[in-house]
Amino acid sequence: MNISKIDLNLLVYLDTLLRECNVTRAANQLSITQPAMSNGLKRLRNLFNDPILVRTSDGMVPTERAIELQPVIRGILMTLEETLAPNREFEAIQSKRVFRIMASDYAASTLAPKLLSKLHEEAPDTTLDILTPSDVTFHDVENGKVDMAINRFENLPQSFHHKRIWKDSFCCLVKADNPIIEHFSLDSYLKARHIWVSKTGFGVGVGMDPKDVQKLGWVDEALAHFGKHRNIATFTRNYHVAIHLAKEKNLIATLPSKAANIYLDDPGLKILEPPFPIPPFELDMIWSPLLHRDASHIWLRQKVAEVAEELK
Repeated sequence: MNISKIDLNLLVYLDTLLRECNVTRAANQLSITQPAMSNGLKRLRNLFNDPILVRTSDGMVPTERAIELQPVIRGILMTLEETLAPNREFEAIQSKRVFRIMASDYAASTLAPKLLSKLHEEAPDTTLDILTPSDVTFHDVENGKVDMAINRFENLPQSFHHKRIWKDSFCCLVKADNPIIEHFSLDSYLKARHIWVSKTGFGVGVGMDPKDVQKLGWVDEALAHFGKHRNIATFTRNYHVAIHLAKEKNLIATLPSKAANIYLDDPGLKILEPPFPIPPFELDMIWSPLLHRDASHIWLRQKVAEVAEELK
């Protein structure tokens, strides 16, 4: 294959087609017509002597050859983009950039107030757009549509960059006059009624089942090690809702300590140590390799890291 005879635009077409697995969406991503993208796919098939994408009942699926090519083509394009990108410093004080961050309710509650203050001080004309996990997908982050995602992640695509923000422990939040405070033990904890709160990962959530321990998360998995389970009265995906419910009702909210500490000075609430060990968890920020060398993005990552360090 003589590289001088290859239209390098085809590599961009291939990269987009393999990310979208859909000719129409790929065409929209590159702002070209669907016939032009279809013609590009035809030329790619001839170039590699491979179907590249095969139509199935589940839609267009990449061939084994295409799967092998994807990281290679992505790496070539990333290197080219980095080489051609202008090497300019980010002038925060003059910037009008919109920073879009996907953050879980927990991450947004703990990080966003101080981050917003820092942005207002150093880059007053920038805008912070905070999205929820249900608003975006890994695909949006990979394409750079979202600057970063801040959450707890179990599995990440290998192409993403990531940085550990902190580790956090758990605590129990109860109404200040809840009688359980006088005799707080594993036994009284199990007899009480609880608020479950969590929302991790990406995508639209689904209803919860109190019997499905594997989907209930860290607290219930920790209890399961003792052969115990708690009586969950309410499920919520919002930490502030959980905290207000604990304040108004004789319910226990077991949640990350940094989220609970936001209400440390509230006289209507009492923070207690859990009567059983719960492993700590980690909060990460992730971002696309497409943005890794972008000056404004480097600056944003530094600000997030500074805020996280202040909150440790």
